[in-house]
Amino acid sequence: MSPKEIVAKWVEVFNNADALALAEFYADDATNHQVANQPYHGKEAIRQMFREEFTTANMVCIIDNLYEDGNCAILEWKDPDGLQGCGFFHFENGKIKYQRGYWDKLSFLRIHNLPIPTK
Repeated sequence: MSPKEIVAKWVEVFNNADALALAEFYADDATNHQVANQPYHGKEAIRQMFREEFTTANMVCIIDNLYEDGNCAILEWKDPDGLQGCGFFHFENGKIKYQRGYWDKLSFLRIHNLPIPTK
């Protein structure tokens, strides 16, 4: 499958809140770095991150645009509550090797009535 096709499948699994199946899209030594959070390194850490996030909030990803260039895919997304973001996926051997995501964490926390950290 192409990177674009893999990300489309990734969105389906994400929307099912299946952290175990979602982790299978990643290489064993992958990195997932959502800019509003610390980076997670390794498939197991990424699986655990998704598991914790899926228990914290009901998240839905709606594809706005999905692009492909070589071994990379770019996902522009929204959710039913109006949150928007963008994800960049770099692939090696059909697995996500590096993912970088951009979204508004403060809006996410407010939408889901989650505590807002203070410094």
